[in-house]
Amino acid sequence: MLLTLATVLVALICAVVLAALLLPRIIGFRTQTLADYTGKGPQFDPRTHLNGPILCEGVLYGPFGRVSSRFVAKMHGTWDGNRATLTEAFTYDSGKQQNREWRLSLSNDGTIKAEADDLDGPGIGHSQGPACEMHYRIRLPAEDGGHVLDVTDWMYLMPNGTIMNRSQFRKFGIKVAELIATMRPMPQTVPA
Repeated sequence: MLLTLATVLVALICAVVLAALLLPRIIGFRTQTLADYTGKGPQFDPRTHLNGPILCEGVLYGPFGRVSSRFVAKMHGTWDGNRATLTEAFTYDSGKQQNREWRLSLSNDGTIKAEADDLDGPGIGHSQGPACEMHYRIRLPAEDGGHVLDVTDWMYLMPNGTIMNRSQFRKFGIKVAELIATMRPMPQTVPA
């Protein structure tokens, strides 16, 4: 009887772990595809929507879904044909400041190649309708552990031109952080 109970308990634990690993792949964030956005709104064009001065406001969530940080970033996109530089100046709620620079290339087929000094290899993205999906590996700063995380980044163009950004950061396939942010043309006056 004890052996049967132990076997049932082990089987139950295995089933729960398997469900926890597979369920997000079936119904979660990672199941969406660009085809889901075909013909569903204005075309996301990085040359237009990631151009000029941009105000970005966002929240970072830790592995348990609690807010770990809030930020405001002043961004600026400069395009020369199909190549761009997107600079970012972040100010976090802790007072920490961070500067980043993306180097983007847009292919004729709509593929976006992204490079930055803290990426582990190039990022690759595509856009379809009002959505843009990017995949890349980012190396955290040494003071944050220096880990390399796999990132899935979705940007959604809203009817008013604002971009909603949702990103998930994973280590060994396990979600360790999530980011939600807005990006919109910089207003004439920016609140302090």
